Amino acid sequence: MKLYKAYAKVNIFLKITGTRASYHEIISRFMRVDSLYDELSFAPKQKGQEFEIVGEFSCDTKQNSIYKAYIALLEVLDEEAAASLKNLMSRYGVKVIKRIPAFAGLGGGSSDAATFLKMCNEVLHLGLSLNELSAVGIKVGADVPFFIYGYDSANVSGIGEVVEEFKEELLDLEVFTPDVEISTPKVYTLYREQFYNPIDGFEVERLKKTASRDILDQMSADEANDLFKPALQAYKELKNYYRHGHFFSGSGSSFFRVKDV
Repeated sequence: MKLYKAYAKVNIFLKITGTRASYHEIISRFMRVDSLYDELSFAPKQKGQEFEIVGEFSCDTKQNSIYKAYIALLEVLDEEAAASLKNLMSRYGVKVIKRIPAFAGLGGGSSDAATFLKMCNEVLHLGLSLNELSAVGIKVGADVPFFIYGYDSANVSGIGEVVEEFKEELLDLEVFTPDVEISTPKVYTLYREQFYNPIDGFEVERLKKTASRDILDQMSADEANDLFKPALQAYKELKNYYRHGHFFSGSGSSFFRVKDV
């Protein structure tokens, strides 16, 4: 069966711009990491479960982002297309070769969900546009739309649903993920309680226009990512892994740098 690559991403910068109910609104530059990806494929079922995922996951099936994407897709399809999708998943499981670490700020779960949606769209000839798939994906996770569009680099805003391509060459990134399992809600809660300092619209526009290489040349790790300080406070062992010249992706725990710097 055809293999589909679900790439990781890093946040070149991640700044808070405000709040929306319980969510934080952001401006962030997402960049794809070409050297790190999961591989997904449809494989004949082994266990006869209603929905089968074959791979190394710590969560049960119904908590998996791929299953959530399946349910979200079913909800928007007409009766005939939904029946086709159910028939496909009655005969095939989703095989996942995991390489992107979980709880790492690299978007692995979101990338898997996006890739699954695109696989279903292709195999079943559903004819959904990228915008339509993105509308399904945002119900699964804030980072999913970026992976749906498949851009090398993009400015992502709102709570993740606004994805604007940023044309630039991919940087050759080296990613390191320490064995520290981070809770994104915990980091955001601590940010709101102790570090809340949203940037203004002028700074948002400046960041959106600045190349990723220049951002990394001009900013330190804590300047580039508003979640770095709260993550360090919540998970003090992170300090043992930080190295000068590295940057923090998402809410962690991964660090990255440009290889030739």
